[in-house]
Amino acid sequence: MTDSETRGGEPTDTALIARWRGGDERAATILVERHAPAVARFVASMGERGELEEVVQDTFVRAFGSLDRFREESSLRTWLFSIARNLCRDRARSNRRAQPMVSIEEDHALTAYDPLSAAVATETASRLHAAMDRLTEMQRAVFTLRVTEGLSYREIADAVETTEGAARVHYHNAVRSVKEYLDD
Repeated sequence: MTDSETRGGEPTDTALIARWRGGDERAATILVERHAPAVARFVASMGERGELEEVVQDTFVRAFGSLDRFREESSLRTWLFSIARNLCRDRARSNRRAQPMVSIEEDHALTAYDPLSAAVATETASRLHAAMDRLTEMQRAVFTLRVTEGLSYREIADAVETTEGAARVHYHNAVRSVKEYLDD
């Protein structure tokens, strides 16, 4: 492999895509192992927790099924976020017609903390979730991609199908809204 096909000794996504197109099944496995955790975090932040693994799997199935259309104008991870976001939207639309789901609360899990620490952690997590729930879908996606995944505004814009300037505005508004809610 040439230097342009590896980064830090690991094959680049572009090199792996080429290998997969050439019939190397292992290349697809490496791509999934490399990007699935980030896609899962993003999907969870979009509110899809009940069938998280299924959405992540569907993201990769859809991506590999339409790899011919991947223009490589953005990173593969950014493209995967875009696919996952669309799948979450589709599920949200279909779930609106379904019965409401029972949510599992943080305090249902066993914890090794003392009761006071557990109460503080639960309250903090609850307030953060409530603050995030107040955000628009776009603000929540931008906020998560920036804070959790560390994406640049350009990459975020590609993932959520907006402009870089709009991504910056959505992030600024999301931060302000979360901060205001948490300060109350």
